[in-house]
Amino acid sequence: MTPNVCVVGAGIAGAGAAYALRDRAEVTVFEADSIGGRMVSGSRDGCVYDYGANYVDPPDDQVDTQLQSVVGDDLVVTTGDVWIFDADGTIEEGRPNQGRKLSGRNGIDAIVEAYLDASGATVHEQTPVDHLARTDDGWRVTVGGEDHSFDALVVTPPTCEDLFEDADWDDEVREQLIAARGRQSYRTIDSVALHYPFEIDVPYYALVNTDKEHAVGWLSRESCKPGHVPDGEEILIVQLSPAWSAGRPEAMPEAAAAAAADHAATLLEDDRLADPDWWDHDRFTHALPGDRVNPALFEYALDHDLGLAGDWLAGTGRTHAALETGLDAGRRLGQQL
Repeated sequence: MTPNVCVVGAGIAGAGAAYALRDRAEVTVFEADSIGGRMVSGSRDGCVYDYGANYVDPPDDQVDTQLQSVVGDDLVVTTGDVWIFDADGTIEEGRPNQGRKLSGRNGIDAIVEAYLDASGATVHEQTPVDHLARTDDGWRVTVGGEDHSFDALVVTPPTCEDLFEDADWDDEVREQLIAARGRQSYRTIDSVALHYPFEIDVPYYALVNTDKEHAVGWLSRESCKPGHVPDGEEILIVQLSPAWSAGRPEAMPEAAAAAAADHAATLLEDDRLADPDWWDHDRFTHALPGDRVNPALFEYALDHDLGLAGDWLAGTGRTHAALETGLDAGRRLGQQL
């Protein structure tokens, strides 16, 4: 009989786990919100914009080749390099030999969707998991008041400590998981998409603040991604720094948008940027993990038919790292099913 596996979370880590299990198990994915996680895209007036994670940068040729194979023609390469700026707003060229920065022609979330489609998994959006219970031969997962039995489980969300705190699972690993997540911090980021009915003439794709002393942590141009912005227009993605967001926990979206536009105008020395014709905003409370979970915990969890994945495990907010944790979790679980 083909084993069945439950994946909690349909971000890139969960999608990677489902993909790695595609030939070894029947996979069901439960997502409390929508597919993509921080790899989220918006669309408006013929524009597409990535306002969570900005791109996937493959760390090696193997991952690059896999992305091309899975995503296919929908994969696009961002043109231009990332430059740097400091607390004073002084802009300089960034590091040489930057790698490929990939998105989807219809948004970065298309990459996540492509991995899920290729996995053959059954995906349930807007379907949070209510409860977990360890059984003699696997896991019982409660969703919407109904119990489902699985041979193995992959957990990806940064809020997984909530699931394990209430889980019926009498083992030391459960306590270690809760403690590990409790020790790990996340930084919050307000991300704003600003649309302009004109082009912006600068020689770079994006700017990143290197000394962490500016109110803006990241600024990028969606026009550098094929298919995202019509000719003669621009969308700037302005991600305010974690310090800005931490100091304004009750800030309304309008305040974040106004601050992003003002800082963009100053940084790029273009007064027109202070007045976008429309904007979009999201606050990511689990944007950047502060450190990495002890890798030994991953090994301990496997002994309990449990795979761990996500940027909380990798200890970095890089999309490729989250993908690799998912692929690894699915591969390792698949080997022992």
